[in-house]
Amino acid sequence: MVDFDDIRPYEDSEVKPTLRRLLKDPELLDTVATFRFPQLSQRCPWLIKPIVSLYLRHQFGSVSRIDEVQAVLERYLKRTLNTTTKGLSVSGLDKLDPKQNYLFVSNHRDISMDPACVNWALYHHEFTTLRIAIGDNLLTKPYVSDLMRLNKAFIVNRSASSPREKLKAAKHLSHYIHHSLTEDHSNIWIAQREGRAKDGRDITNRAIISMFSLNKPKKMAFGDYIAELKIVPVSISYEWDPCDSAKAHELHRLEVDGMYEKQEHEDVASIAKGISGEKGKVHLAFGEVLGSDFSDAEEVSTEIERQIQNNYLIHPSNVAAYIRLYGEEPEVSLARETFEPAQYAAAEEELDQRLKALPAGEREIFLKGYANPIIAKFSFSDNDSGLESAMNT
Repeated sequence: MVDFDDIRPYEDSEVKPTLRRLLKDPELLDTVATFRFPQLSQRCPWLIKPIVSLYLRHQFGSVSRIDEVQAVLERYLKRTLNTTTKGLSVSGLDKLDPKQNYLFVSNHRDISMDPACVNWALYHHEFTTLRIAIGDNLLTKPYVSDLMRLNKAFIVNRSASSPREKLKAAKHLSHYIHHSLTEDHSNIWIAQREGRAKDGRDITNRAIISMFSLNKPKKMAFGDYIAELKIVPVSISYEWDPCDSAKAHELHRLEVDGMYEKQEHEDVASIAKGISGEKGKVHLAFGEVLGSDFSDAEEVSTEIERQIQNNYLIHPSNVAAYIRLYGEEPEVSLARETFEPAQYAAAEEELDQRLKALPAGEREIFLKGYANPIIAKFSFSDNDSGLESAMNT
């Protein structure tokens, strides 16, 4: 039996001691206080922190199993979806079997909400909840690491430096993913690429597919191993991205300076903003399970990319941004007409407000972040109705 203690999620036996540690963590108490009571936490932190501590003890004091942790977190997620979205819709999940286990590979727009939304959909359709891949670069604070691993997150080692260390870490991860699917009968979530798609282009990193296959027995055909993993592409589309301006700023600095240096704990701040920010309508489209008709990682990554981009649900914000950049081409005009006039006008108004808050040099990059899914979807269209049919995916 291979030891996965260095990367696996926490187990039931570790819940109680981890929660005792968390409920005393001053940084966690500060974060929760700022998130739930932003004004009061600034005016009188001496009052709010003890209240937050008592509240968390009430919520988690009797919790002793991972499923109980997730039941509490489900209530928080429900509140988040109710207050920061205009609804979460799902398609394609009815074609999957809740008794099977799948390797869900999704596009990546938000650090926390992407897997949270997939988990929500699975939980409410009686599937096993996910083990979630998360890079160790995001675990810069101990309380973040504890929270993630209590929520069935496992660690992807991105800090390895030498080629030998990277290969060893990749093999270990590949073995753990296969073990989770076939031995522990757990569903897995992993993004199609390392890092969020800040430019709105959902491109699959072939190296991730190569990592999956590192655990393949030598005598087993590549396609058969891929089929055994039961990979399901998932397309997540947000009407509005809470981190859109920050992404545009980062990409602009890369263009101007040739580099962008993140501030300490910037990813943690992005997690908080992604959770609390307005997202509009959110749609999850579950694709078809990949079979055995693949000879290499390139073919698999192309198919994942095709399904994700083709299944992406286009929102009025995407169409409005595209028209601002490229004008009303015939296909885009047809797409615009699928929305109610008031709905589209509201998207234009929101887009204007967000653009006004940006420096002039960042506005085109910002618009491309919303327009690029249309370009990708149209390029993958299998029929002449193309973009118009994108509205009804």
